[in-house]
Order: sequence, then structure tokens, then C-alpha cells
Amino acid sequence: MATTPRSTETDDTAAQQAKEAAQQAKEAVRDAADTVRGVANEAVARFPEAAATTREAITDARRAIDSGSDETLSAGTLVAFGFALGLLVGGANRLLVMLALVPAAAMGLTLLDRQSDRPGSKPTTTR
Repeated sequence: MATTPRSTETDDTAAQQAKEAAQQAKEAVRDAADTVRGVANEAVARFPEAAATTREAITDARRAIDSGSDETLSAGTLVAFGFALGLLVGGANRLLVMLALVPAAAMGLTLLDRQSDRPGSKPTTTR
């Protein structure tokens, strides 16, 4: 039975290649971590601006809902609810469905609030 002796030269070459591959992997991970750190720092720096913009958008939406007529709010509620239902039936993510229900809830609650504030409406009592 003939065996071929392994040379230490091939062992050294394989070990060197493994070390180089490990070094490249370390550098890739380091680069990825630097990229993530940079993006996170940029996001943190922009967070106050994004929060202020979101606050303004919500205030404008609330103002538009409060100034809308009952017919407009009713139609908007039905359209938003229909959109959310379509997303649900279409298999969309549940988070998207819930986000689509937010405007419907805001408009619907405004309608209910208006109806309860009208003169001549019966107060609800529990016995």
C-alpha cells in the first residue's frame, strides 16, 4: 500500500490561507459595524426633526378632521375602513392593517363626539 507523505509546505499554505480568510472576515465585520454605527448616529441626529415634522402632520390632520363636515367624515371613515379591510383580505401585514385603521378611528370618533355634543341628544345613563 502506497502512501504519499504530506508535505509541510501544503500545510503551511493552507494555514496561511485560513489566516488570510479570517483576517478578511474580521475586516468585513469591522466595516459593517462602522457602517451601522454611522447610520445609527445619523438617524439619532435627525430624530428631533422627524418628531417635529410628525407632530406638525398630526396637528394638521386633527385640524382638518375637526373642520370637516359630517358627510366628509362619514365618507372618509368608510373609505379608510374599506382600505384596511382590503389590506386584510389581501393578506397584508397586520401592522399595515392597523395603521390603515388609524384614520378611520380618528374620523369615526370625531363623528361620535359630534353626535353626543348636539343639543337634543339623549344622555346615556346606566341603571
